[in-house]
Amino acid sequence: MQEIFNIFIKSIFVDNMVFAYFLGMCSYLAVSKTVDTSVGLGAAVIFVLGITVPVDYLLNEYILKPGALVWLDPSFVDADLSFLSFILFIAIIASMVQLVEMIVEKFSPTLYSSLGIFLPLIAVNCAILGGSLFMQEREYQSLAQATSFGLGSGVGWFLAIVGIAAIREKIRYSNVPPALRGLGITFIITGLMGIAFMSFLGIKL
Repeated sequence: MQEIFNIFIKSIFVDNMVFAYFLGMCSYLAVSKTVDTSVGLGAAVIFVLGITVPVDYLLNEYILKPGALVWLDPSFVDADLSFLSFILFIAIIASMVQLVEMIVEKFSPTLYSSLGIFLPLIAVNCAILGGSLFMQEREYQSLAQATSFGLGSGVGWFLAIVGIAAIREKIRYSNVPPALRGLGITFIITGLMGIAFMSFLGIKL
């Protein structure tokens, strides 16, 4: 249980998808103009990562990795379908994003309109695919660990986009030099937030 909690906390603060690996920056920069839309997209990312990472874990453990098909028949002990990882992971992600899109359109048309093209673009958000690939690379030992990592990564991305959105709403009333207005000051603030998150590297987990 402690290991699962450690993975969850580490994926939020230490291995933050935005500030540690700079994944998902396109959506992070484009949708973070208001807190409302950022909260909606961040919640969608949490949902997608929380579902796709454990599903991809099961897919990797029982179908893709070398010898995974031995449960079907001992003769498959040498079977290695890991070359299909990318295409199958993306297929799972795309199906989950389609589900999220239908749910948001049904229950919150206003948020659906605000997110626009960036909601279906979660399917090609590198933070989502990165979550599954990191899970595969780190070889988590159980479904619970993979799920904890997926949810933690989603929460970390959520905190990043909501945090930058809140700051961007405030700096509208600040005297920002004309050359830095818009994305310029946003990049600077993102760098400073990344440096701030580096302080969590000292956490002993």
